[in-house]
Amino acid sequence: MRYISTRGGIQAIPFKDAVMMGLATDGGLLLPESYPAITPEEISSWRGLSYPELAFRIISRFVTDIPADDLRALIDRSYAGFDHPEVTPVVHKDGVWILELFHGVTLAFKDVALQFLGNLFEYILAERGERLNIVGATSGDTGSAAIHGVRGKKGINIFILHPHGKTSPVQALQMTTVTDVNVHNIAIRGTFDDCQDMVKALFNDLEFKEKYSLGAVNSINWARVLAQVVYYFYAWLRVTEGGGQQVYFSVPTGNFGDIFAGYVARRMGLPIARLLLATNENNILTRFINDGDYSLAKVVSTVSPSMDIQLASNFERYLFHLYSGDPARVRGAFAELREKGRIAFSAAEMEQVRRDFCSQTVDQAQTIETIGKFHKETGYLLDPHTAVGVRAALELLPADAARVCLATAHPAKFGEAVERAIGAPAPVPPAVAALEGLPTRCEVMEADLERVREFVVSNVG
Repeated sequence: MRYISTRGGIQAIPFKDAVMMGLATDGGLLLPESYPAITPEEISSWRGLSYPELAFRIISRFVTDIPADDLRALIDRSYAGFDHPEVTPVVHKDGVWILELFHGVTLAFKDVALQFLGNLFEYILAERGERLNIVGATSGDTGSAAIHGVRGKKGINIFILHPHGKTSPVQALQMTTVTDVNVHNIAIRGTFDDCQDMVKALFNDLEFKEKYSLGAVNSINWARVLAQVVYYFYAWLRVTEGGGQQVYFSVPTGNFGDIFAGYVARRMGLPIARLLLATNENNILTRFINDGDYSLAKVVSTVSPSMDIQLASNFERYLFHLYSGDPARVRGAFAELREKGRIAFSAAEMEQVRRDFCSQTVDQAQTIETIGKFHKETGYLLDPHTAVGVRAALELLPADAARVCLATAHPAKFGEAVERAIGAPAPVPPAVAALEGLPTRCEVMEADLERVREFVVSNVG
């Protein structure tokens, strides 16, 4: 299995090189040359497998340059620390299935991919005798999951940019209380899009990227998406154990990475009826799917801050497929976005989009209302991001289908929103309570690319 760029400017490369490259050197995103086809009979034969074993069966189809025993060991180590034996359990509540993705070290779905990616980095660097300086941007959960995935690992420094004061307090503490010498937090006075733009600019400076051995942990790294494909298969196998219901997935998303993993699973042969893309007020993706309107707007701060994004980086991967693998069209689309602030689509393209996805926006008032109502009726507590997905699923998806809602974070990470919704604090797990009073380390700076560049250079060691 080899990997190509959405912008067509590189030769196909093997998996390990794709992991280390992160963002393609032509500014595009990496994708496999083709997707392995999984037959219905093979999917059915996977019932009852443990999560790590299922992960091996799927990931190994995309990884042909790591020995099977080594890959299995990497996967087993990645999920050994999760606090639930199923890793990503599924529970049924009030007509929906909740896919719990928050049983990792930072209580967010990003742990599923970033524990694996951290172990991959360490394995490849040791094999090659190299060092890596990871630079990433986060709207809240990616940063802490990435930091915990590589803290203390040999040969790795990590620099994480987050929007100052725009993550939840718990998200900020999960990042800034990690004071290992290889961890550097940068709080940017601006938005997540500012952070993401600066990270992309550093990677697009190919001389700088090569000189300082930059690596990516954002979902621009293909290995992130690949690890997330697994839990779509896992959940589908769990919710269809009693019969042949149609299965829909509702995915709260801002950066398109999590739902793109579901799209990949579907292309591989997983019989997903539809993928529901749920957004908050930062709804460029909903406007695109429902109205063909992919135009930039101002970022709005909400109670679901991990979705406070306008420019979804993983959207480029989907565009590549929508344009039938034509990199020239992808390049043209992003030139149009830079010049006009929007991308236009044909009627035929929008028909294809709506065969792949449906979408709904859930605003902050509806989010708070959903948390309160769902808790009152079921006793189950949703975090605000998950509530966006649940509300959209209940309103948009057929009640006689299996509606799987991705629970992307533990409610304790967003205690203020939860307390507004239910009138009481969210139960605090020990991992969150332990953060209070710990020393923190963080550099606050303006959204100034040169200042960020200087900080990275002065701390690479």
